[in-house]
Amino acid sequence: VQLQASGGGLVQAGDSLRLSCAASGHAFSSFTIGWFRRAPGKEREFVGYENWSRSMEYYADSVKGRFTISRDNAKNTVFLQMNSLKAEDTATYYCAATNRFWLSKMSYTRSTEYESWGQGTQVTVSS
Repeated sequence: VQLQASGGGLVQAGDSLRLSCAASGHAFSSFTIGWFRRAPGKEREFVGYENWSRSMEYYADSVKGRFTISRDNAKNTVFLQMNSLKAEDTATYYCAATNRFWLSKMSYTRSTEYESWGQGTQVTVSS
């Protein structure tokens, strides 16, 4: 599956932003989609995921309660709704896909479990 992330931009602290991850290819509904981010000078970190059956969601503590993942399988698109943005959310955001349906809850937080990656979209939050 090929992924393309979009929706990034420059916002102020406290604002909201919704990122999109459009997928092309077969059987999109069978893929678990994860979101990761990389801030300048830092390593890539896990943000959240929703598994293929929508029965499982998990978020990093840093975004829990502020970020929400949803998906529209009919449009082959996954969304990352980001509310109450903070300056520390500034990063390049990436969506990724895996069809490893057998993984445990915490395994989906590892970037190495994802086979396909989008190109990234920049989010800048000014304080």
